[in-house]
Amino acid sequence: MKILRIILFPVSFLYGCIVFLRNKLYDWGVFSSKSFPVPIVSVGNLTVGGTGKTPHIEYLIRLLKSEFYCATLSRGYGRTTKGYILSDTQSTAEDIGDEPLQFKKKFSGLRVAVDENRVRGIQNMLKEYPSLQTILLDDAFQHRAVKPGLSIVLTDFSKLFLYDHIVPTGSLREFKNGIHRADIIIVTKCPEILLPIERKRLLNEINPLPHQHVFFSYIRYGDLIPVSGEATNLLSKEFYFERNFSIALLTGIANTQPLEYYLKDKVKNITHIKYADHHRFSKADIGSIQNIFNNIASANKIILTTEKDAMRLKSPEYAEAIKNIPLFYIPIEIEFHNNDKSEFNELILHYVRTNKKHSSVHSK
Repeated sequence: MKILRIILFPVSFLYGCIVFLRNKLYDWGVFSSKSFPVPIVSVGNLTVGGTGKTPHIEYLIRLLKSEFYCATLSRGYGRTTKGYILSDTQSTAEDIGDEPLQFKKKFSGLRVAVDENRVRGIQNMLKEYPSLQTILLDDAFQHRAVKPGLSIVLTDFSKLFLYDHIVPTGSLREFKNGIHRADIIIVTKCPEILLPIERKRLLNEINPLPHQHVFFSYIRYGDLIPVSGEATNLLSKEFYFERNFSIALLTGIANTQPLEYYLKDKVKNITHIKYADHHRFSKADIGSIQNIFNNIASANKIILTTEKDAMRLKSPEYAEAIKNIPLFYIPIEIEFHNNDKSEFNELILHYVRTNKKHSSVHSK
């Protein structure tokens, strides 16, 4: 692997230089960045996936939705459609992507749209809903055509951007100094107990600019939720997820380590069925998954997946195939360490309150 990285380094350097030049052309005004008359919060990262954007956007939705008329705009990665689509109750992961579908399913009244062209997407949303008071941009840190009012960048505690390299040698989308465009940096997936000395070390290494705020978050796992009919039946029989259970862990996400670590002391055995991020399951995949599950030698066993994967597995085309397997998903939320929560919340709320359009009524 080390030799391969050395071989690919020239490719990584060339790619990094191209992205660097593109960013400079935006900085110099050769390429234009469009501003909009509503507060726009961008959530993204320097790396290719795996930092926890989805739960952090959900945190922002929960924070804002009771006071403001909110919307999210994503590229809609993994969908089979193109262009601008506003989600509705009939939308599927194939229509809009798994993450936007997750937002739509969880938050009533939230406007959820997808468009690979974010400028066009925002323009269409504001045309349809002129009283929108804030828009959350999903995975848009490198989408310079839109100028957000507040830019949040996430970096994984165990894979800090400082020690990474440009793709394909590493997983960085641009050179590390791109972090200077961020207003807020969140170190995600931290241990639930973060020692002050560790926090101070990370702050010193990140070395934020005077205008930048750094926060630290961690994952909190929820109770299992049934996806299939058989899983619902188990719950109705006073099912308890205990140490004597074996699980087939089904994932199609970029970084599975935090979930594996969380589960390792809570179950008897884990058989990991791992697919690529945003994998589009086929009926053949479902058959293969069921065969692996059937061969697990345990009386107490279930299939466990992530909430994002569940959005794809809930597609009507899989309903018959999964109905007789005990398939659950485990939801996650993020929490902030110490005083970070109140400081982060106040920073976001102050920005949106100060910059929102003045609208006394809006239709939800």
